[in-house]
Amino acid sequence: MRQRLAEGSGLFLNVLKWFVLATIIGILVGASTALFIKVLGGSIAWAGRIQNYYWSLPLALCASVLLTWKLAPDAKGHGTEKVIEAVHKRAGRISPLVVPVKLVATVITLACGGSAGKEGPCAQIGAGLASLFSDIARFNDADRRKLVICGVSAGFAAVFGTPLAGAIFGIEVLFVGSILYDVLLPSFVAGIIGFQVSSALGVTYFREAVRFVPDFSETYFVKVALSGVFFGLCAHILIQTLAWGEALHKRIRLPGLVKALLGGLALVGLASAFSPRYLGLGLDGIQDALAGKPVAWYDFLLKPVFTSLTLGFGGSGGILTPTFFVGATAGSAYAGWMGLNPATFAAIGFVSLLAGAANTPIAASIMAVEVFGPAIGPYAALACVISFLMTGYRSVYPSQILSVQKSSSMQVELGQQMEGLHHKVQFQSTATTRTLTRVRRILERRLRKREEPM
Repeated sequence: MRQRLAEGSGLFLNVLKWFVLATIIGILVGASTALFIKVLGGSIAWAGRIQNYYWSLPLALCASVLLTWKLAPDAKGHGTEKVIEAVHKRAGRISPLVVPVKLVATVITLACGGSAGKEGPCAQIGAGLASLFSDIARFNDADRRKLVICGVSAGFAAVFGTPLAGAIFGIEVLFVGSILYDVLLPSFVAGIIGFQVSSALGVTYFREAVRFVPDFSETYFVKVALSGVFFGLCAHILIQTLAWGEALHKRIRLPGLVKALLGGLALVGLASAFSPRYLGLGLDGIQDALAGKPVAWYDFLLKPVFTSLTLGFGGSGGILTPTFFVGATAGSAYAGWMGLNPATFAAIGFVSLLAGAANTPIAASIMAVEVFGPAIGPYAALACVISFLMTGYRSVYPSQILSVQKSSSMQVELGQQMEGLHHKVQFQSTATTRTLTRVRRILERRLRKREEPM
């Protein structure tokens, strides 16, 4: 009896410990996210009053490079990737300077028109605050790691207003095909508290219930499944385009500031040639697609190019808001080609690109319900899972660790980072392959017999 009481007391104290700690992290991250969003919104509104404001992009990228290079190198690029790397390699240790530097560099990049998102900075700022709190409280590496993951969950939940999806995202994004159940409780608490605090501080969120969701039919179900295949290919294009930007930056043998200047000039030229709608967060394009308004069929192809140049050449920001832009516009284009409702498939594409590009199908499926309502949930979940599988062993977060094989027909080493993993993929001889080989040989023999002279 005493042993059972002791066991129960220990479990209760552990729950209480993480409930309190996650609540503290949720408050810190929710408040910092609200501050960041308000500063960012004010800066974008101010810059938007200036005609051709994006002409300042070359200087903005130079300022971002200078800030991160001199003060906090880990603040460069899209922040979530750096947090994943810190969790896997440094037990979540993040320099305290990352928080202010990331905030300022991202505001400069986005206000001047850089194509990036706002979730990466919030995740990195949240993780940085959690790491700083762990330093002050002198927690061990295991507890620090958990708190940093809570910071990611709270940051995602607070910036998008999706507490459940944010909680799952924080524990799903670290490993492809695996969830950290030991961080489940604190992630949920941090996500919910972070969302409530940011809401109480005046942050408002986008909600758009999808009104046109038809009753189940076999034909419609197949079209949704095919959309998942299409969104997986779009995610692959996004990932490869981002990698192209980084590779191009490395090939240019010039000082970092000069390369930032060139990247900014390229963005100005592209915006002048095509449209400024591909700059900044791209919220207008997302909202147009989700409202069922006509969008250009090539929107989902151009946005990755702008984002790749922004982040590859020194800009600071996240990657998921551009991912949502690509998903929503790709869904609208798919609906037009298939004769479907564009708003419905813009919503499905919105979450399916997240599932494929970030390898987070569960968080994306939950996000669909939180943002667009429960009616679209089953269809969105189907497309999300297919998109996740179609993306293969690729990710916008190269530091993710692979924990599961997506296909039995491809042999790949588990427990390795996604970066460079595709070089190890080897196709196995499956039963289907062997059957097709036998059929081919039989046909070849029959063809040779027909060609032999009588």
